[in-house]
Amino acid sequence: MVKSGAATVEAYLAELPAEHREAIETVRRTILANLPDGYEEQMSFGMIGYVVPLSRYPDTYNKQPLALAALASQKRHMAVYLNNVYGDPATLEWFTAAYAASGKRLDMGKSCVRFKRLADLPLDVIGETIARTSLDDFIAFYESARSKAKRG
Repeated sequence: MVKSGAATVEAYLAELPAEHREAIETVRRTILANLPDGYEEQMSFGMIGYVVPLSRYPDTYNKQPLALAALASQKRHMAVYLNNVYGDPATLEWFTAAYAASGKRLDMGKSCVRFKRLADLPLDVIGETIARTSLDDFIAFYESARSKAKRG
């Protein structure tokens, strides 16, 4: 994975090759237009992250903000990371069906949706996916997962 040392989103975008910058900026606008109240955009783990601010929820296992989503430019592709899809089976089921209905081919890891060109990504599905998970619901998913892990 290519990891940026950029301190700001603007610096991250400025260091991207032109063809990736345009696509990442378009996906970023889609995410921001659909991002539920309370989340913040910031650089996180060398990517653009959409996170629960630590001021709202500081009790994380690694002392880093909980990330709903992230956006990155890799060496051979770009990726949008959707942790609400990874963490919630119902959202995963909805997402894969909506993606299939878009007619686009899904190239996905656990949370990572890879795309080589903007035309490969159904922006409406990405926007709906972001909009599906309120900040409070995302925190509840996290707390439930941590509780299950502790019970083991």
